[in-house]
Amino acid sequence: MGLSIGIIGLPNVGKSTLFNALTGAQNAVVANYPFCTIEPNRAIVEVPDTRLDELADLVKVPRVIHATVEFFDIAGLVKGASRGEGLGNQFLTQIRNTDAIVHVVRCFDDPNVVHVSEEPDPRSDIEIVNIELSLADLEQLERKIERLESEVKGDRKLIPILKCAHDLAEHLQAGLPIRSFSGVDKQALYTIKRELRFLTAKPVIYAANVDEAGLAGENKYSLSVQNIAADKNAEIVVLCAKLEEELIAMSPEERQEFLELAGADMSGLEQIIQKGFQALGLISFFTKNENEVRAWNIPTLTTAPKAAGVIHTDFERGFIKAEVVPFHTFAELGSDLAVKSAGKMRLEGKEYIVQDGDLIYFRFNV
Repeated sequence: MGLSIGIIGLPNVGKSTLFNALTGAQNAVVANYPFCTIEPNRAIVEVPDTRLDELADLVKVPRVIHATVEFFDIAGLVKGASRGEGLGNQFLTQIRNTDAIVHVVRCFDDPNVVHVSEEPDPRSDIEIVNIELSLADLEQLERKIERLESEVKGDRKLIPILKCAHDLAEHLQAGLPIRSFSGVDKQALYTIKRELRFLTAKPVIYAANVDEAGLAGENKYSLSVQNIAADKNAEIVVLCAKLEEELIAMSPEERQEFLELAGADMSGLEQIIQKGFQALGLISFFTKNENEVRAWNIPTLTTAPKAAGVIHTDFERGFIKAEVVPFHTFAELGSDLAVKSAGKMRLEGKEYIVQDGDLIYFRFNV
């Protein structure tokens, strides 16, 4: 499964700068005024994975196909967006189909970069955006309730779904996100969430956008975001979007050295993808042939036949066995022949749960 991430936040917090840095190109317009992003920006980015690169070096194939992440950058949200203020609400539909949200929060002082208020206030800034997301979800849910109240007269089976919808509306009206709702009727809840793709149901990764000095040590703004993320059981990444943009033109070696000097272990892209995988419970497995090595993303606890189905439905339908070698084992031994000679290749059946880093060859027959 592909991973898709929507980038949101107030105007002028660094969303488009971060988008450009994540995608490695000047795709999004950056300007020092609100609503410079008037069309949603979209880009597909390779998932960095040194294991895949090492595997390609070992087996000497011409092609390396990384898993991908799709990023959407929409216009800045402002107070009243759910009622049509600003431009961001026009594009919320662009991120309803994403898997997770990166909420960029300004964590730096710069009098030359305008802000929606006199100075950055992460708690207030986050609350403005969260309220607008909740109001957008509530508006959509209320329209669904109107339809259900009409439809339920002819179909009593819809009663549990209508009740669940009312419960969800009360939850949103109390200022709580859908992700914190745990209804009694799990099937009704699943049905509504699958149809409406609530914004507040998605995992959130807070991106505390600091200046270069803020990377080396915590500042009051990033500390505030960390506390908020902890309260909401959300992921957080501390990064400098301007610095990330500067990394684009550097070689991998220069980039790593530059990050270390700035006090960062990984680039913003690597951190966000890593947190996204964690938030969504994703892992990667690998396949190879004489032409390529390739990474595939799947949810944790995926069985071998389901993993095979990610490659092609015929692989799942005609699944027989999976030849499995953990990546670290293949990297240590260096070849298929060495793996088989050491007795380290396993044959797994339909009940096998694929592990992160498994190198798999699927046997199937249709």
